[in-house]
Amino acid sequence: MKFRVVAFSTFALTLAGCAPSLNEVAVDARTERAVAAVHLDPHAAMAQLNAYRASKGLAPVRLDDSLDVMAQHQADAMAASGQLSHTVGGAFMTRLASDHIDAGEAGENLGAGYYSLNDAMAGWKGSSEHDANMLRPGFTRIGVAIAKNARTSYGVYWSMEFAGEPTPKGQAGLVAAGG
Repeated sequence: MKFRVVAFSTFALTLAGCAPSLNEVAVDARTERAVAAVHLDPHAAMAQLNAYRASKGLAPVRLDDSLDVMAQHQADAMAASGQLSHTVGGAFMTRLASDHIDAGEAGENLGAGYYSLNDAMAGWKGSSEHDANMLRPGFTRIGVAIAKNARTSYGVYWSMEFAGEPTPKGQAGLVAAGG
């Protein structure tokens, strides 16, 4: 089983660990069943993230419907293309605007090949860029989603979107996240 994670932060405007396009692979029944069995409970993801943040003395985040939609769009785009990429669904800043995300700061964690929330979270914790996004004090909202395509090398694609509170009127726009 292959695992790959990438983190995105608007501060550095760099992509970390992005993979090139993946070729489709032959699918055996076992792989198809394993991919089909993967499920995501967004409330469980939020709870697990909040427990991690609490262990570091940070405030909890809450689920945000708009960020869930953004996360699903990105996961779907990756699964459809077989690419683990921050840009396959469009540039991050463009996606924020098109999904009407108003935030003082925002970031994104992507992953592929994880067959459980626990594995995805462990992968993100093991990456300094992802970990920084999960532990960024200014992030107060998340959206999380998965998409599946058993005909690709990874099978399951994960997206976790982060945002702070909306920018107060009269202040500068998006403040970039570190990582």
